[in-house]
Amino acid sequence: MASCTGLIIITSCRGNILESRHWLTNTYVLFAVPYFVYDIYAMYLCHWHKRRVKGHEMVLRRSTVLRSYLRKDLLMIIHHSFMFLVCFPVSVFLREGRGDYFVGCLFMAEVSTPFVCLGKILIQYRQQHTLLHKLNGVLMLLTFFTCRVALFPYLYWVYGQHMGLPLLRVPLEVPAHVNLAAALLLAPQIYWFTLICRGALRLFHRSGSRGPDGCVPD
Repeated sequence: MASCTGLIIITSCRGNILESRHWLTNTYVLFAVPYFVYDIYAMYLCHWHKRRVKGHEMVLRRSTVLRSYLRKDLLMIIHHSFMFLVCFPVSVFLREGRGDYFVGCLFMAEVSTPFVCLGKILIQYRQQHTLLHKLNGVLMLLTFFTCRVALFPYLYWVYGQHMGLPLLRVPLEVPAHVNLAAALLLAPQIYWFTLICRGALRLFHRSGSRGPDGCVPD
């Protein structure tokens, strides 16, 4: 839904990309922002039940589980909190109706999400060595890099083209808080992308270590 909304916004904003507006931009932000609040709680519930299933303790203390959850998913919690505490008010109230094209591009970051989710589903069903899992891994790498990592240099380039600036001068011309926000959003994407690359290398390394019958050699 986010990606489709982003595509509609991007293709509708023509001419002056700073001033072009589309009604879906703020509407979708208002619709989607509760997800980030909900997902923080949903991740906590998942963590709670995983610990129960693994049988770490017969009686789990909520304070212990909460500390464990914060250690394990701190980056994701910070990311989600940043989305609804910072990005939400900026998108809806502080932009003053400008830059819908750029918000639409940010919605396109979710293109990679179905491939990330499918990869986790295939792992749960022990399908790590199937062709589908490998193909999904390639698509996940391409979409994650394109729509989450390369997205930010692209946004700077587009702004530079509109303002008649070379790419390297754009960070010097835009306000400091814009650079800070972009850095805070980009940093976790780079971190997660490196984790995805490591997982892909491990997967293909294990596949290459298997014999002709599919078994790992002694």
